[in-house]
Amino acid sequence: MPLPVTASGGIVAAMAQPPTSYWDYIRVEELLSLQRGLAASDSELANDEVMFIVVHQIDELWFKLILRELVSVRDLFAQEHVREQSLATAARGIRRGALLFQQLAGHFAVMESMTTRDYLAFRDKLSPASGFQSAQMREIEILLGLSESARIPLGHESYKQALYNPDGSPSPAARRVEARLADRPTVRVAIDDWLYRTPIDGSTPDHPDDADNVVEFIESFLRAHEREIEATKRHAIMSALTDADRDRLERRYQRELDSARAWLEARDASPSEPGPPAADPAEADASAADAEPEDPEATRAYRSRIRAALVFIESYRELPLLAWPREVIDAIVALEQAFTIFRQRHARMVERVIGRRTGTGGSAGVEYLDNTALAYRVFSDIWATRTVLLRKAALPELGHADLYEFASSSE
Repeated sequence: MPLPVTASGGIVAAMAQPPTSYWDYIRVEELLSLQRGLAASDSELANDEVMFIVVHQIDELWFKLILRELVSVRDLFAQEHVREQSLATAARGIRRGALLFQQLAGHFAVMESMTTRDYLAFRDKLSPASGFQSAQMREIEILLGLSESARIPLGHESYKQALYNPDGSPSPAARRVEARLADRPTVRVAIDDWLYRTPIDGSTPDHPDDADNVVEFIESFLRAHEREIEATKRHAIMSALTDADRDRLERRYQRELDSARAWLEARDASPSEPGPPAADPAEADASAADAEPEDPEATRAYRSRIRAALVFIESYRELPLLAWPREVIDAIVALEQAFTIFRQRHARMVERVIGRRTGTGGSAGVEYLDNTALAYRVFSDIWATRTVLLRKAALPELGHADLYEFASSSE
């Protein structure tokens, strides 16, 4: 029997798919059945407890979206050659992640509509569960590149131990986090490697004189930095009232100059930091991203070039081929800022609802949340760049600015 055809000649499926409904596509009935907590039905729960469950479930869904965006961004920058045309997509993904963290922070206002007494009515049901056990939150930190050494323990146990079942067996949360730990590189490593490859005033890492060219750029920038500092210092010292004030200002501005040089030369680079990428990506071991490099001097040079690239991109961002790299850098700042504000907002919500009690999972509660908001930074070099940047009129002239213009159709 021949298949029926439409007037335009298209074949009509013998067994047509039924029309899609909103409730089936979104899985509404399944979704609305998941807010019962430990009860048989959410009808047994008070409104405050259902609200508490709903907010945290929404948080986990936002986390899922953030992870998807970060994986896409990581995969893009992990390529050996990142096409300029793809940077707009990367920036959009990073900024979407920042927006999602802003949405997460906004949920705390809903939580704050609950009084302390309302929360205490069901808090004991949670113990010893804790938001510390959110596997996706840990995944975001891992994927971004938070180092293991920077982590603040919940108590006597590590964050990994907190994800195991009471009998010591691995939970779905533990398996999820272990899989993310094996998923390399991190966003930070991928971004660092991309920045490392940035042509600095026309010089690339594969150029035989690149190391000298980078040093020359750094020295030129530091001379301009010193001129700016000297001018600022003169004005400040003119307003000083005492010799002690003048001496204090001299020392302060000298420290600023010394710090700028030390940072650009990466004198603080730790041997435990990721070093330069393997010459042949096929030979690189993905699990070695956080391994201790064999050559500390190579690590210092690698970190110095990344910082010089950051200064270069930020300083000369009007050049057409630097516009999108600068947008990516600014988006990363917005992302980490939003993540930090989310942590801080979380701490203030907890303090408002339960004060400074011990957390349900045995943590220090608000103190732990405040400490993580301060300590959990990943993109410290990008933030530190702001300290050394100069106004446009004070920047040294580039020798190869023309290389960063758009190519004409005749070229």
